[in-house]
Amino acid sequence: MNTSVSILFYIKRAKVNNLGVCPIYTRVTVNAKRFEFSTNKYINPDKWSSEGSKVKGTNEEARTINSHLDYLKNQVLEAEKKLFKKDISITSENLKNELFGFSETKRMLVPIFQDHNNKIKELVGKEYAPGTLERYTTSLKHTIEFMQWKYNLSDIDITKIDHAFITDYEFWLRSVRNCANNTAVKYIKNFNKIIKICLANDWLDKNPFANYRSKVKEVERVYLTEEEIQSIIEKDFKTERLSLVRDIFLFSCFTGLAYIDVKNLTKTHINYGIDGEKWIFTHRQKTESASKIPILPVTQMIIDKYENHPQCINEDKLLPILSNQKMNAYLKEIAGVCEIEKELTFHIARHTFATTVTLTNGVPIETVSKMLGHKNLHTTQHYAKVLDRKVSEDMKILKDKFSILDNNILKKSSVTS
Repeated sequence: MNTSVSILFYIKRAKVNNLGVCPIYTRVTVNAKRFEFSTNKYINPDKWSSEGSKVKGTNEEARTINSHLDYLKNQVLEAEKKLFKKDISITSENLKNELFGFSETKRMLVPIFQDHNNKIKELVGKEYAPGTLERYTTSLKHTIEFMQWKYNLSDIDITKIDHAFITDYEFWLRSVRNCANNTAVKYIKNFNKIIKICLANDWLDKNPFANYRSKVKEVERVYLTEEEIQSIIEKDFKTERLSLVRDIFLFSCFTGLAYIDVKNLTKTHINYGIDGEKWIFTHRQKTESASKIPILPVTQMIIDKYENHPQCINEDKLLPILSNQKMNAYLKEIAGVCEIEKELTFHIARHTFATTVTLTNGVPIETVSKMLGHKNLHTTQHYAKVLDRKVSEDMKILKDKFSILDNNILKKSSVTS
């Protein structure tokens, strides 16, 4: 048994009664966590040996009480053995339940998971986005399906979740559900949050994720080139809906704002920045981090175009944006009309801003990161890619500097000779 159980008998001197005797208590400690209970025996403090945890002497009183203490000690050790035989983890709580015959309340995974999801649901729009709730709802659904597949169970005692459970769950996600690597890792990460809740509440003594390792694979992010952006700008769309979707997509390409952040924009988010020019001041819904973005001429043109749009006036919005689903559906039409062989989605605009609009045009990645509302550069590096053209332009500057240096060296060499 990889546990440390210690038993100590002591007197509570502060509870001495009118007869001058103190109650004797038992303290049981399991891996630094303890519980106490009364022995229902009393003794004069002068007759108690703190070093020996027993009554001094060999008179009848001492023999009777010490015999009772030995009995209690054996009862605790017997309860420990019973837990071991039942293959139940030996914890302070479990040992206490076994010793006093309390029925152990099993904590099941699904109610804990569902309670977590219910709390997120109550905070949607305040601390969480709707997509977060959807992600955890799907994660719970997958977890239940896995348990039915593996154990023919719809729920499980959380103390039965071990390393094998997690690795089998990951295998099920990759094989039965046919999830890609990063998708499987994300579902496991969601599950890990529930385990962390159990650990924080001391419902689990051992972290089943302790020896688990997973790695998110780098995904090649899609973005539009300058030529592709230009083709969308110059295209004359016959329908108003495609023209509207094009404009709002371009707005995101030149601001780097995600769909939900564009949707939440109002005129109050526009103010004058440190340079006296118009900026967008907002907070990302996903992370609540601040985004401060100078307004480029093309961005201002789009804002001006829809300033008096009925939807903007009635809903107090900066732009008359459609649902994300409709935006993505119409963007696929736009890609087809503009002969862009990429699966165009609204989020590509954010990657386009990071790579093509800013970084490629010499904006430092630290500045790009601040405008995107990222908390660290590592996240920005997933969005912004240094293109070969940028490498070529930067190296050309270096080549020109070395050319001047080489010419000076040659001049000095010719003078010397």
